[in-house]
This record gives sequence, structure tokens and C-alpha cells, in this order.
Amino acid sequence: MKKDSTHPTELTDSLNQVLADSYALLSLTHLAHWNVEGQGFFALHTAFQTQYEELFTAVDEIAERVRALNAYAIGGLSRLAEVAQMEEFVSPLSQEDYVKKLIKANEKLLSDAVKCRDLAGNTDDAETEDLMINRVTLHQKTVWMLKSFLK
Repeated sequence: MKKDSTHPTELTDSLNQVLADSYALLSLTHLAHWNVEGQGFFALHTAFQTQYEELFTAVDEIAERVRALNAYAIGGLSRLAEVAQMEEFVSPLSQEDYVKKLIKANEKLLSDAVKCRDLAGNTDDAETEDLMINRVTLHQKTVWMLKSFLK
């Protein structure tokens, strides 16, 4: 029995929001990976690679969850960017600026993942809730690690 009368489309729309955010963040993190330079290059280059590779796997899992709920995953670069509404940046930037901008992007995704997690919980969709709990946990850790770099 559902806890409220939320229509399943609202949940799949929320999942598609997290999908778009994740795809946008993947692209921004990849850009930072390619173009970061300076004394902290090796650490950041490696960290960014770990992050974008994880995001690559995540977008597939999120899209497949949308499909499992009998909806369609959004796609196409312009559509994903339109939905994500994530601030893009252009290289070159300082290491600190890459990190600050990636913190902001991760926090945006984190906020949308929390909304999706809560919506899934309110509709008794434990599988989607579990997926979003994992996304929230990962992006909380990523934000903490990026913030630690700036100290």
C-alpha cells in the first residue's frame, strides 16, 4: 500500500532529473580530469577519473531503473543539459576552482537525489529508494573529499 497518492510519473521524472544531473556532472568531472594542472595534478587527476568512471556506471543504473518503472530515460546532450540546469565551466581553471565548481555540481545532484529518495520512500518503492540512498551516500562522500582538498 502506498503512503501517499504520488503518481509514478512524478517518481520517474525525479529519477530522470538525477540521471540528467549525473550525466552533466560526469561531463564536468571529465573536463576537470583532462585539464587540471599544477602541484596537485596527480592526486586530482586520479580522483576525478575515479569520480567520472563511477558516474558512468551510475547513469546506466539510473536509466535502467526508469525503464524498470515502465517509463523512458531521457537522453541527448541538449535535453540532459536542459534538465540538469548545472552550471558549466570552461578550462583552464585553477585546481581550487575546479574543485569548488565540482563541489557545487555534486551538491546540486545530491539535493535532487535526496528529493528522489524521499519520493521513492513515500511511494513505497524500496528499490528506487535504495538506489538513491546509495547515490546520496556516494555524493556526500565526494563533497566531503573535495572540500577536504580545499583545507
